[in-house]
This record gives sequence, structure tokens and C-alpha cells, in this order.
Amino acid sequence: MKGIISYGAYIPYNRLQRKKIGEFFGKSTYSGEKAVAGYDEDSVSMGVEAALDCLHGTDSKEIDAVYFATTSAPYKEKGSISTIAAALHLKENVRGIEAASSLRSGTSAILAANELEQTLVIASDCRTGAPTGQNEQWFGDGAASFLIGHGPEVIANVIDAVSVQGELVSEWRSQTDSFTQNWEERLGSTVFLKQVKEVVTPFLEKNNCTADAINKVIISGPGTRAHTQAASAVGFQKNQIQDPLFDSVGAAGNAHAPMMLVSALEEAKPGDQLLVVAFAEGLDVMLLEVTEAISRLAKRKGVQGYLTVKNDQTSYSDYLKWRNLLETEPPRRPETERPSAPALYRGYHQNLSFTGSKCRNCGTPQFPKQRICTQCQVKDEMDDYRFVGQSAKIMTYTLDHLAASPAPPMIVAVVDFDKGGRIICEVTDCHPKEIEIGMNVEMTFRRLYEAGGISNYFWKARPIRQKESV
Repeated sequence: MKGIISYGAYIPYNRLQRKKIGEFFGKSTYSGEKAVAGYDEDSVSMGVEAALDCLHGTDSKEIDAVYFATTSAPYKEKGSISTIAAALHLKENVRGIEAASSLRSGTSAILAANELEQTLVIASDCRTGAPTGQNEQWFGDGAASFLIGHGPEVIANVIDAVSVQGELVSEWRSQTDSFTQNWEERLGSTVFLKQVKEVVTPFLEKNNCTADAINKVIISGPGTRAHTQAASAVGFQKNQIQDPLFDSVGAAGNAHAPMMLVSALEEAKPGDQLLVVAFAEGLDVMLLEVTEAISRLAKRKGVQGYLTVKNDQTSYSDYLKWRNLLETEPPRRPETERPSAPALYRGYHQNLSFTGSKCRNCGTPQFPKQRICTQCQVKDEMDDYRFVGQSAKIMTYTLDHLAASPAPPMIVAVVDFDKGGRIICEVTDCHPKEIEIGMNVEMTFRRLYEAGGISNYFWKARPIRQKESV
């Protein structure tokens, strides 16, 4: 079998303290906080960010296939792979496969990727629980990504894997449901514990491995208590159990187990053995062995990089507005028109992959693409030039209190790239009091707006914060 060459993750900047939910409704809550996607984020934008982290220092044109796993795609009928492939600047003939519906689709995609050449796997979820319900507190948003392949650069070999299916209606969302529904939680916990006992122990015996030989076990199951009980039932000690991120991120759907795996790899040493157990209508189980190549892998932001940089002052009312759960007075502006499909098609290469042009004569980068160089005025002497990953600075900015924005005021800035080029764009994940001229920023893939059921994506600037930089 092949193995993991690289990994990446993304956790939204905004965090909602669970106690704020309890204060709003006057009820008890879980401890900790949950990661909350901003008003301009969804499963696609988060998946792109995780993949960019994973592909840091990698030629994206070498990717042969891409899997996108989510239960919260922006469209019920329209693929997301084409948007992701364009944003990541993948080759046009890349094989695209989308896995949906199951909370195991992330780990299942990793297993399926072993059958192809160099494959990028992205697991991302942005689920919404009904207000006052347990899921509202429990769910968190996030994404993880892995590059799967073979060769000396593999950092973790997949020694063996097994998948079992078991019909269970304990967590579901129909085509007409707005929120995930659950059966009484003891059902899922009981079945989870039973399947872990029946599958994990024989799996370890088959591979001549004992529980005490595993350095970290990554278990994604239905709740904290079931998570601990299942690990103990098959012989794992508390210090072997990977942090499930419940108190810092929440249950991130099909991205949960992959994010935990990223977190484990961030701390792993050559020779470590990792066991992954993901539950949802059955089990996916993987045994991985970390190789010497992990010490040569360039640093990623990963889970730890995003965990330490956050806005933990997000209000519950903001969360409700961003999720369209709280109807508010609309701005006194004309309604946003639906994006033009022909215009989106004509500009997808430039706008989604953020590709401008660079003058062959003087080397000046420019966005959008130009026929005539703004610096030396030479004509039709341009090469494509991608601005993603380029460091930049705020040259000037304005706080627009009149523009329609779910998080006013809208911050619009003139951004100068350090290697040349300039763009006027929105600034996100930034408090108005925080922004300043000369601030270091990077570009991040976001959803500009949605109108007429169509999501319009582009790039925004966000501050580079030291702890998340690579």
C-alpha cells in the first residue's frame, strides 16, 4: 500500500465559547469552545485552505487525482471539485472524486486513494446544529488534507486497513432537513463500542501488533464518553489516546478523524505506530507506521498552528447571523444580483486560481492579466503568474460602514505584494482596530457572496499571525 507524503489542516479563526450559548438560553453547556466558520467560509473554502497547507512546497501539477469528502457541500446538485481544482491550480485532467453523506467519507477517501497515483485527499465539514440542541454545542468546523503516494518522501506508511459496514440510523439529515437529527445517544454509543471490540482487536492480532505497541490511537466516535470507553475496551491507556479536539474545535464531521491524524503526525517520531478508528454506520481502521522522512518534511501550519491563533470573542448573535439562523433587517442597498454564469466561466482560471501575468521584458507581476505592461508598456509579452502564497503588505485601507456586509464595517485594502503586483481586495479575519498600514498579509480563498443559489468565490487578504506562519 501507499502512504502519506504530506498533511495539512485548517481551523477557522473564529471560536465560540460554549458558555455563551448557555448564557443566551439560560441552560448548562459543554465546556470549552467550538471552531466557527466565518460568514465568508464554507466546506469548499476551508478545504482549499487545508490543501494549500498540505501542498506547501509541492508542485500542484503533479497531482493525479483529488478526493473531496464532505457532508456539507454548498450545492446539493453541482460538484465542488472543479472549484477546488481551479483554486489549487491543479492540472485540468486531474481525476476528481467527491465523497459525501457519510461521516466516514474522509477516512474512506484516504483508503481509496491508495488505489491511485499521487492523490490529494481533502476532508472538510461545516455542519449546523439546531439552536438549543446538543449538536449546536457539539459541532465544530474544520478541514484536513493529505497527499497520498509512494516513494522515499512517504512520512507514514499505511501498513494495513479494514472497513466494515453496519446499518445504523443514529445520526442523519434528509434532503429536506436543515439540521442534523439524532436518535437517543445510547444507541450510537452502544453500537460503536460493540464494533470497536469486534474489529480492532482482531485487526491488531492480524498485524502481530498489541495495544501497548501503538503510540497514538485516533478514535472518532459519538461523544467523549464513548470515545474513552472504546479506547479502554481494547486495551489502550489514557496517554495513548490522541486529543479528540472536542474542547478546542468540536466534532468536525468527516474531517474529525483526519484532523486528529494531522495532529498526531505533528508530534510523531520515526518508528511510531498510529491507529486510526473512524465510526459512522461501520468502521474504518488504519494502521500507519511513521518513517524517517517525517523529519525532513517542511513545517506546516497544521492543527497546532491554527489552534493557537484565534478570535475567542465571537458572539452567539454573530454565529446565528453567519449561519442565516437569525433574520435581521437587510441593508438599505439594492439586492445582490446572481453571479453571471458566463462571466464565472470566462474568469475562473484568473479568479479562482488567482493567476495574473508577469512581463517577460521587465518582470513586473500584474493582476488582473494585462496585454500591455503597466511598467514598461511592452505589448503581448506576458506569462501567467500566480499570486497565491506570495507575502504582501497593506499599502492603504478604508473601513466602509455603508457597504452591505454580514460583519460590518467592510475592510477594503490596497495590497502590495513583496515580489511585485498590487490588488484591491477585502480583508478578512481582522478587527477594524487591528488593521494598519504596513501590516503583513497573505491571500486566503473565501466565498465573496451567495446570490440566487450560486456561490461566488475569490481571494481576500488576512493578517499573517506569527504562530500560524510557516
